[in-house]
Amino acid sequence: MPEESDSSPVPQRSWFDRLSQAWSGEPKNQEELLEELRNAQANGLLGADTLEMIEGAMHVAEQQVADVMLPRAQMVSLPIDATFDQILDLVIESGHSRFPVHGEDKDEILGILLAKDLLRGCAGGHRASIRELLRPAVLIPESKRLNVLLREFRLSRNHMAIVVDEYGGVAGLITIEDVLEEIVGEIDDEHDDASDEGQRIAAQADGKFVVDALTPIDDFNERFGADFSDDEYDTIGGVVVSKLGHLPETGEELELGRFHFRVTSADGRRVHAFQVNVVPND
Repeated sequence: MPEESDSSPVPQRSWFDRLSQAWSGEPKNQEELLEELRNAQANGLLGADTLEMIEGAMHVAEQQVADVMLPRAQMVSLPIDATFDQILDLVIESGHSRFPVHGEDKDEILGILLAKDLLRGCAGGHRASIRELLRPAVLIPESKRLNVLLREFRLSRNHMAIVVDEYGGVAGLITIEDVLEEIVGEIDDEHDDASDEGQRIAAQADGKFVVDALTPIDDFNERFGADFSDDEYDTIGGVVVSKLGHLPETGEELELGRFHFRVTSADGRRVHAFQVNVVPND
């Protein structure tokens, strides 16, 4: 009589089980741990996306709010003394869902306005007071750790915080999406369509504009009635960098005709955004 074979299914090992077995030894520090993880990914034991998220989560524990916040110059904030219709126009123009609202001084943050609250405020033809629609603003220091902030976001269910400097002035803002993107990478939504120039050029309450450096020259020209040539460069960032003659740092400024460009975001590889002041045509 032939021996009966064991037909019981072999349990599937998780990627963590396989990873643990593949380790050459117990990592003694973070660098050794990362090296083991990268080796595991190279050997097919760990997916590239999973590795990126693990690295991102470890990196977040070392970062501060100041490292990833949206600088003050790029914030779209709303003045409390604007009319309901003016605020409605700015909200529609920006495409954002949450807005800091300030008093006469931009460092005086009165609260956060949600676009959905604004819509409720104009239901039935009624125009509610903007002050009545404001939600409390959360103020945090630039030095707060991102992992601590993420935990606070989850517990409080807040999605935005105003970042203040050591003097109590507004330094910028940060959202839960900003923190999550440090872990999982860029999160695109319906307002992140690169082909939509309206999302690359955002009007500010003071009449200036925040312009993405990757805005196509044709889109910039059409929006502002400009005539920058696209013979050599495709983006407005390329034009500005070529005129400066070097890769600029944050804060550098340039006058081009009736346009005043101020670099608001840049790193060692490229410019990310400008604040643009446009002098009207005579």
